[in-house]
Amino acid sequence: MGVNGMEIREAQEIIRNMYFERDSSRGLFSTFTWFVEEVGELAEAVLKSDYRSLSEEIADVFAWLLSIANLVGVDLEESFIRKYVFKDSLKH
Repeated sequence: MGVNGMEIREAQEIIRNMYFERDSSRGLFSTFTWFVEEVGELAEAVLKSDYRSLSEEIADVFAWLLSIANLVGVDLEESFIRKYVFKDSLKH
């Protein structure tokens, strides 16, 4: 699928191809620390109402989340669908 219609799984594969070796060398704890730092930067942008930075910081948080998912072997798209799509459809 094209960039405008990218699926979560495709984004996760891009991050895996770009960063998995480095993330593996760094380890889960250090990778998670980077993720938390990016969440902090996102929080700072929200608190400052810095809407120009929000898009970039959200993308950074997403990328680091995908890195963590790759390290622990979680298919984030599958997990999201199982937790929020199927769960929600069972309520109706």
